[in-house]
Amino acid sequence: MAKPTPRLLDVIDRKYLTPNMCRVTLGGAELIDFPADQESAYIKLMFPQGQGEDARPLVRTYTVSIQRDDEIDVDFALHETEGPASTWARNAQVGDQVLVGGPGPKKLINNEADWFLLVGDMTALPAITVNLAQLPDDARGYAVIEVTTEADKQPLKKPDNVDIHWVINAHPNAESSPLLECVKALNWLAGQPAVWAACEFHSMRALRQYFKVERAVPKTHLYISSYWKFDSTEDQHKIVKQEDAQSIE
Repeated sequence: MAKPTPRLLDVIDRKYLTPNMCRVTLGGAELIDFPADQESAYIKLMFPQGQGEDARPLVRTYTVSIQRDDEIDVDFALHETEGPASTWARNAQVGDQVLVGGPGPKKLINNEADWFLLVGDMTALPAITVNLAQLPDDARGYAVIEVTTEADKQPLKKPDNVDIHWVINAHPNAESSPLLECVKALNWLAGQPAVWAACEFHSMRALRQYFKVERAVPKTHLYISSYWKFDSTEDQHKIVKQEDAQSIE
């Protein structure tokens, strides 16, 4: 199947959801044939760099947070060291335009389980939000979410028996994984869990070891991915991610 042709979309609105999460609303004529039901799917934002026909755009991956008939919302986690996408989001003005590729496949938790565990940092919060909202009403389990400050907590739609555990981490680094520490402290429920986790690369590997080795969660019920890597660009992270995937095959 051919990849969808990138669309030139307009900035309709920009606002801060929390001090470190910025939402940009995109729309315009080229959104008219955007597929329906794409919340949690990924898109590629393309930023021009250099001049000439051979100049390749800078590509960054984000999640469709909310979709309406004529608009999509994209949420940007703002880090201490900002990259080109978060810098663009912080400075975006109504009427600005951005080239958008996709959407790519949605990554949803396996709903065929006895209980559910969702884990992630602020880069994964849009996807976690969608996952929580689509769980069955009688679902039980946990969501463990790492944010930069107390003020970055957001109200989330969820089943009554899914508990939210917020982890405050103002300075993520490669040596520690507060997410893993919080997950290990949870009361591991009886029955077959479904686990969905996405976060920084080093935390992802620590969580993967825990889920696969210590908890023996089967592949059918485990989605785990790194969305970024400390002190790395997305291009550098992509290479490391590919090498890591090959090493565990």
